This record gives sequence, C-alpha cells and structure tokens, in this order.
Amino acid sequence: MKIAVLLKLALDTSQLRIRDGVLTEETPLKISDIDRNAVEEAVRLGSQTYGVSVLKWGPLQRRMQEAENVLREALAMGLGEAYLVADERLLNASHLATARAIAAVVKRVGADLAIAGEATVDNYSGQIPPRVAAELGWPVLTYVREVKIVEGKVVARRDLENHMEVVEAPLPAVVSVTREINTPRIPTLLAIKSAMKKPIHKLTAADLDVSPRATAVYRPVVVQRKRVVIKEGTPEEKVEKLLQQLRQEGVL
Repeated sequence: MKIAVLLKLALDTSQLRIRDGVLTEETPLKISDIDRNAVEEAVRLGSQTYGVSVLKWGPLQRRMQEAENVLREALAMGLGEAYLVADERLLNASHLATARAIAAVVKRVGADLAIAGEATVDNYSGQIPPRVAAELGWPVLTYVREVKIVEGKVVARRDLENHMEVVEAPLPAVVSVTREINTPRIPTLLAIKSAMKKPIHKLTAADLDVSPRATAVYRPVVVQRKRVVIKEGTPEEKVEKLLQQLRQEGVL
C-alpha cells in the first residue's frame, strides 16, 4: 500500500523570534510534532511511504537547505521518499492553495492513504487534512488514535471530546492522527546515514498546476499593563478603590 504523509515544515515555536512582529524568517524550522506520529503510523502500515511537504516559510533560497535537512529526519524515521514543494508564490499561501499543492502530490505518487497530524504546532488550524480530502474527493477521518486497514477499508478509533467512536471508510482516504496514537521512534545512526541516500523530489507550483491565493500576515498579541497603582488609604479603602477601578474596566 502507498501512503503519503503530510509533513509541515513548521516554525519551532520554542525558538520563536519576536520584535515589532513575528520574525518568521529568523525562526528555525522543525517537523511539526504530531506529524512525527503520522510518520510512525505510516511506517507501521505501509510498504511504500512518501513524505509530502510545502515550504510555507521564507526566504525561499535560504530555507531550501534547512527544509531538506528537516525532511531527512522523517526519512531517517523510515519514509522511503520525500516531495518538497517550494515556490515563492506559496510562501504564506492560503490553506486552500496549500491543500491543492499537497493533493496534487498525493495524486502524483498514487497514494492509497494520506496521513497527517491533527494540527500543526505553528498555525494549529487543523484545516489542511480535511481540505486535502476535499480536493481529492476522498473521505476524511479526524482525531484518530488507533487505525488499521481491513479488506480495503480504513477502520479508526476517534478520540472525541466526551467519548470514543469507531468508524470506517473505503480507501483511498485521508486520516489525521492525535499524539496518543503511538510513540514516534528515534532514528538509529544507521537509519540517519541511510536517509542521506533517499530521494527528495523538488517541485514548484507550476509543476503541479496550482495557482496560489492570498497570503497571511502574522502579528504578535501585544499585552500592555494599565500601570494603575493604589498607594494611599487603609487596606479597606485600597480594596474599595481596586474594586471601583475594576468596575470601570468592565471586569466586575
């Protein structure tokens, strides 16, 4: 079975750089955490596995080598090949354009199943797996914490807010997984060396006949203190002044 794993080259939010805005160009990339669980599950299920990634964070030329190095980590975990879609027009592109690019690669490799993390650590929108499924015309199973393939169907145990449910869908299908589905492996030294020989195919938007849409702008949330200091009066008077100030702010 051919399995495509949707890999987000995400911003490493533990090293996020912020000044007047979010300095995305200076923040390192990493494989989105839950996508590692998707890689592990794909390696467990499939004989032919492909990593599919769209480079969303620029500048393009400086990020290319970094993106390849990050994808090598996924190859060291057991994926067979990787596809990197890198195009200036796809930097900060809309979810729709990103999903269309990914869907085009999934079609190109002839995958029977696409697996992704339930959301990425930088945007955490959870939109890409369902959008990819919509572009492909495939069923989608989300928030999956256990999955198996039975007689041409994907059978999944979904982790919902108040209960679990078991569902099934015919292949081909798209599945998004949670962290609880498995424990991602740590690649051995031999696996890391072998990953250097595995192919990373580079594609552009033109190669996939994708027309990028509007781009997003990221700004940090600015929090400023009121700097209200109550110094005078007895403790009771200070409490009353504090309550009065909170009422004026609409807190109480």
